[in-house]
Amino acid sequence: MNYWGETLAEGYIVLAEERTDVRYGHPPTERPIEEYIHLGVVVLDKPHGPTSHQVSAWVKEILSVKRAGHSGTLDPHTTGVLPVAIENATRALKYITERPKEYIALMKLHGDVPLKRLEVLAREFTGEIYQMPPLRSAVKRQLRTRRVHYIKILEAEGREVLLRVKCDPGTYIRTLIHDMGEVLGVGANMVELRRISSGPFREENLVTLQDLKDAVVFWREEGIEEELRRVIRPFEDIFWGMGEVYVKDSAVDALAHGSDLYFPGVVKLSGGIRKGDVVVVKTLKGEAVCVGTSEENASSYSRGRSGVAVRIEKVFMPPGVYPKGWGGGKEES
Repeated sequence: MNYWGETLAEGYIVLAEERTDVRYGHPPTERPIEEYIHLGVVVLDKPHGPTSHQVSAWVKEILSVKRAGHSGTLDPHTTGVLPVAIENATRALKYITERPKEYIALMKLHGDVPLKRLEVLAREFTGEIYQMPPLRSAVKRQLRTRRVHYIKILEAEGREVLLRVKCDPGTYIRTLIHDMGEVLGVGANMVELRRISSGPFREENLVTLQDLKDAVVFWREEGIEEELRRVIRPFEDIFWGMGEVYVKDSAVDALAHGSDLYFPGVVKLSGGIRKGDVVVVKTLKGEAVCVGTSEENASSYSRGRSGVAVRIEKVFMPPGVYPKGWGGGKEES
């Protein structure tokens, strides 16, 4: 299934002129602060040393919440992008976990290798590769395939090579570098690793645990929310890059009860959506209601059409936020 097509670049197809009632719901960035926190994600710069689980536990402690969960485990010695979802936002973590990751890795060769040979090797390890999870891995040790989107050689000095790697989730970079060394015939090991992107989140906008702690202090002691709203992002950011389908207010409550989305309830949608794409269904205020699979290409959505437009997979908005209307747009005109 496609989660991350370049759908946003193709603009929107508008099927209906519709307004949203300001009495119901909130634009994600304007939610009341408690609700904002409970539907938020902190994109942390994980420090060297603690486990990903420890970092999530610290977030939970700092915010005094019951749940906080991370996406994509990083080893204790790995730094970089670690999204941590809070409370109800944890239900959306799979939509980060299942998307590609990007790393900067320092490889130490155990023998001399010409640069041209390294460049050829990078191409050889691009595409589908086989990997065996390491002994200390949390998953079952069996041979499996993963896709490496690219390996770029950023620098090479002596036996140290700086690599930039984009790959499928579940790809072990340490194992990848070891296997590259075996093919070269000289051996190699990973010295350092930093994750620079995870799904839609990149290292340019990371925050630290100290940033989060300071923001919480400003809010609790001085009533200042701005910094907390900066370091915590609406969970809707998780779905960036996915196809979007916007719906009428009158269709929202039925969707919140688990109804599929019908064509009459659709106001506009991303023009690049293809049949079978996983899409996020949003209110006209931009709130994520649910995620599902589009039954048609965007070009096949049309005014006056009946039937199911999106088969719903997971619902995020609780019932009652919007008033009851027709079932998922089923009978709307």
